[in-house]
Amino acid sequence: MKLINFFKSVGTEMKAVVWPNGHQTKIDTSIVVGMSVLFAIFFAIIDWAIQSGLLFL
Repeated sequence: MKLINFFKSVGTEMKAVVWPNGHQTKIDTSIVVGMSVLFAIFFAIIDWAIQSGLLFL
């Protein structure tokens, strides 16, 4: 009985979900990819600086 109520509530919640359109999905994906590239560059610079500092010692 509880399982049936669970699936009914899942169905009700899924009807209330507002899915993004294609344009918004492209924008969000571009932001994620761009931030990933920026973080990769940032951590590469930090890694290089720490490595250079350790080699200096």
